[in-house]
Amino acid sequence: MAGVLLGVTGGIAAYKACTLVRLLVRAGHDVYPIITAGAERFVAAETFFALARTTQSGDPYPHLQRADLLVVAPLTANTLARLAHGLADDLLTEAALAHSGPVLVAPAMNSRMWMHPATQANVRVLLSRGVELVGPVEGELAEGEEGIGRMAEPEEILTRVEAILVAGTRTPGSLSGLRVVVSAGGTREPLDAVRYLGNRSSGRMGVALVEEAQRRGADVTLLAANLTVPAPLGITVVETPTAEDLEREALACADADVIVMAAAVADYRLPSPSASKRPKDGAPWVIELAPTTDVLRALGAARRPGQVLVGFAADGADSGLERAREKRRAKRADLFVFNDISRPDIGFDAPDNEVVLISEDGEREVGKAPKSVIAAAILDEAERVLSKR
Repeated sequence: MAGVLLGVTGGIAAYKACTLVRLLVRAGHDVYPIITAGAERFVAAETFFALARTTQSGDPYPHLQRADLLVVAPLTANTLARLAHGLADDLLTEAALAHSGPVLVAPAMNSRMWMHPATQANVRVLLSRGVELVGPVEGELAEGEEGIGRMAEPEEILTRVEAILVAGTRTPGSLSGLRVVVSAGGTREPLDAVRYLGNRSSGRMGVALVEEAQRRGADVTLLAANLTVPAPLGITVVETPTAEDLEREALACADADVIVMAAAVADYRLPSPSASKRPKDGAPWVIELAPTTDVLRALGAARRPGQVLVGFAADGADSGLERAREKRRAKRADLFVFNDISRPDIGFDAPDNEVVLISEDGEREVGKAPKSVIAAAILDEAERVLSKR
């Protein structure tokens, strides 16, 4: 059980914070709400205190209340800017300055406000101070527009809260000073000027790994293959849309301390795609595909002493696990992550995953959980391998 200060700022997403309070309380945490005047235009402060099963403090210095974690959800562009610049003109910003523990914020605003250079600069300031972000996510916004800016769902925020609290039991900065490279997404191999061979990988698992490595203090590079989710801020992002691009950039990073190849890389490609669109003429289109380079095998062949190499195997349940074991040995990887693609509730397109971690020392099952939790388990195992060297 942990003490959580929950700041709620003035946006329509304030109503979602009510659900977040209930989830935190149900998880056994002590929640003390700090409600801004703007938030009270949408939800009364009394509602949050009732849901938190506590009463508003009569302490003249409630902003000095000790807590294990400060969460701000939703976080408006205005309060984001005030936090970045260290202003303390209301109870929440005073509490943020006085709080000495981890901070998690869930931004919520119009997509144009989120993408504005001033907002992005403020986000980078917060990230540089160790503040963690969850969201914003893409979807329908309050004013009826579509875009990135929605507050992350309360369930996702709770998952991040739990991950941060668990991480607090680890050595801070456990990957500090190390370079971590993660590939994410799915490559697309051109057939002609408009068509391609692709797969359903969204990049969520890889992005979760990037966020977890960043949280642990690593210098992170993301090899992004057609992500359908936003890349985290504060890292190096290299676009790798095709298998050839991914091969080139991965080998350029082959000296990293930890390499995690989470992207779904095409096994085959068209050797000479057409530079123009092939017209539909009613006749069958017969194409001959050539195998792509096995990037993970190439990294395994080029690996240096002390390096940790992690591969992924997305396969069917029946014989996929055995194939994953064989791949780990053949490609000289330290760790392989097997997930069952025959299940629609995990893996591709899903927020959750369920995996088997395969290493030289044995196998470990990680039950169904949000991908952020799976990412932490994968990096825990990678750190275990690192510690042995």
